Amino acid sequence: MSSPVDVIVVGAGNRGENYSGYAVIFPDRMRVVAIADPRDFARKKLQARHKVADENTFNDWHCIAEREKFADAVLICTPDRLHKDPAVALAKKGYHVLLEKPMAVTEEDCKEIVEACIQSGVMLTVCHVLRYDPLIHRIKGLIDSGLIGDVIHIQHLEPVGFYHFAHSFVRGNWRNEAESSFALLAKSCHDLDLIHHWAGGRRCIKVSSFGSLSHFTKENKPANAANRCLDCPVEGDCAYSAKKIYLDQVKRGGVGWPVSVICSNSVPDIESVTEALRTGPYGRCVYECDNDVCSNQVVNMEFEGGLTAALTMVAFTEEICERKTSIYGSKGELSYNGHEIKVFDFLTRKTTKYTADTRVPGNFGTGGHGAADYHLIDSFIAAVKNKDPSRIRSGPKETLASHKLVFAAERARLENRVVFCGDQCDAES
Repeated sequence: MSSPVDVIVVGAGNRGENYSGYAVIFPDRMRVVAIADPRDFARKKLQARHKVADENTFNDWHCIAEREKFADAVLICTPDRLHKDPAVALAKKGYHVLLEKPMAVTEEDCKEIVEACIQSGVMLTVCHVLRYDPLIHRIKGLIDSGLIGDVIHIQHLEPVGFYHFAHSFVRGNWRNEAESSFALLAKSCHDLDLIHHWAGGRRCIKVSSFGSLSHFTKENKPANAANRCLDCPVEGDCAYSAKKIYLDQVKRGGVGWPVSVICSNSVPDIESVTEALRTGPYGRCVYECDNDVCSNQVVNMEFEGGLTAALTMVAFTEEICERKTSIYGSKGELSYNGHEIKVFDFLTRKTTKYTADTRVPGNFGTGGHGAADYHLIDSFIAAVKNKDPSRIRSGPKETLASHKLVFAAERARLENRVVFCGDQCDAES
């Protein structure tokens, strides 16, 4: 039996814990040999799960870069602004890199990561997990088969979810652009990557975008509301109450996301969640936070050949991240509701439904992107094992091109103009 792929986990939070779970299910394919994270609880939790030796646990990834190469690959799951440095340094050491999205928070840093990986001859997988979702992957296959003819227009909705947005983008890690990144990059680089992917290599010519922060501002704070939900006399009438989102969930026995996030330094229970809401960022009134990222944004694109596309990202939805897509072709219309695909054929005037196998081994991906997370890490490990980059659906050049499209769209919003992409959004650049 061949030896497993040895990986180092840099960032032992939600995403690092999730991807490394692959080694628990398939110890013959992947083995976690080192962990780096400045938080003692998160690091030791992952260390115990994977039985990592003390000498291979670090509170700083620089310690790994200073050593001789001792693994095959690295999983970089640090906060957005801490992606570039470890990605570049560890690629130069010869590690294949799985990198959480977004690649980095500036276009220049994204380019530097790609150049480091290419020059070092290592594989780069950026975690655009939606590409690995079995149903969404089926959409690409149906388009490429010519089933709906020439693609004329793509309409794509990203419904973030009302309490998901409050958790991540008002109270949480991605609330403030200076500390993380703008919302289109943090949340919807997935979606622009898909549109770019479905466009089939056609270059985006121009882009416009509009959006702003709505509702979650001090002006909308209810009368008599307190600065923290645990102290608030009108909390019962607030849909964004931290007591409803976190405390009520743990009282029902729910200890997964998002409760697990607010108790990153302890096991989530009623006492630890209550303390987190009393003293931490997730107990703040949503109208009294330092958030400044867009809660709703639209992006309009024109690609070569007349293909147009529109993305809508909105916070105020019932469903959480259940994308809705309509793709209009010259021979038919494809629609996707997050659960199944339908294609209406203009010639026969009949609708055909398409599905895909979304089962995964064990309980992998619970609380994450489920089957998509599984297929992403499975593809990466297989690519490293077999020295076969063709298994990677989100490699360096195309991922850089879709990131450039995100930066162009945000520039269009900020400068209130149409941005002509030129070569900057070219998949071959």
